[in-house]
Amino acid sequence: MCIGVFDSGVGGLSVWREIIKVLPGTSVTYFSDGAYCPYGNRSQKEIIDRAYLITDFLLSKGAGIIVVACNTATAAAIKALREKYRIPFIGMEPAVKPAALHSKSGTIGVLATRGTLNGNHFHASVERFASDVNVVAKVGEGLVELVESGETSGSKVKELLKSYINPMLEQGADHIVLGCTHYPFLLESIKEVAGDSVVIVDPAPAIALRTLNVIRENNILVSEMVAKDGYPTTFYTTASTGALMMMARRIDSEIPEQNFKKIEI
Repeated sequence: MCIGVFDSGVGGLSVWREIIKVLPGTSVTYFSDGAYCPYGNRSQKEIIDRAYLITDFLLSKGAGIIVVACNTATAAAIKALREKYRIPFIGMEPAVKPAALHSKSGTIGVLATRGTLNGNHFHASVERFASDVNVVAKVGEGLVELVESGETSGSKVKELLKSYINPMLEQGADHIVLGCTHYPFLLESIKEVAGDSVVIVDPAPAIALRTLNVIRENNILVSEMVAKDGYPTTFYTTASTGALMMMARRIDSEIPEQNFKKIEI
C-alpha cells in the first residue's frame, strides 16, 4: 500500500515535502492534474469528476489513504469523495484558527484561490474560529500559474504579491494564511513583501502530522508501505513532466527521471 497525494498541479509538492519528513521512506504516489490546472476557476462538478478519476487511478496504484493536497479540490470534492470511497481522505483545512488565535492586531489575511474562498470549508472556519477578528481575504489570481511555470521569485512575482498583500498590511494584518498549496513555493517572496513582523501560516506541516495520525488510527502499517527498493515516490502528471520534475527536484535533487510519468485520464 502507498499514500496517494493529488493536486491540480505542482502545489501539492509542498504537502508531499512535509509528509516525507514525518514518514521518511514511505511509498507515495503523487498525482499532478497539470492539464486541468488551475482548479480555482473550474466548476464544482468538474472538480468532483476529476477527483473521482484521480482517486480511481491512485487506488489502482495501491493507495490506502489519499491526501487531497489542494485547497480548492478539498472545498469542492472532499465530501463527495468520502461518501463514495471507503478509504480515509485527508483534506486541506484553511489555517484560520491558529492565525486568529495568535493575532495581536485582531486582523489576519488569507491568500487563496477563488474556489477556496467561496467554499464552505473556509466560511465555516471563519465563523467558528475567527468571528472576533477582521479577516482580509484576497484571491491570488495568477500566482498558481507562476508556480506552475517555475517562476517563484523576481520582480513580476513580487509586484503581483504586493497587490494582494499590501491591502492586508494596510488593515493591520499580523498573520497571513496561505490558502493554496502552491503558495509556500512563493514563501521567500511573500516574506519580502510582508516584512519580518508578519507571521506566514503554512498548513502543510499540520496536514502531514494529520496524515501520520490517521495512518496510525486506521492501523495502516507504515512498515508495509515502505518502498523496498528505488526511490519511494512515483510522480504522475496529465501535463508534461518537465514542470513537475523541476519543482520536485527543488525539494530533492536525487529523484530519478524515470520516477516521473505522463498519463492521460
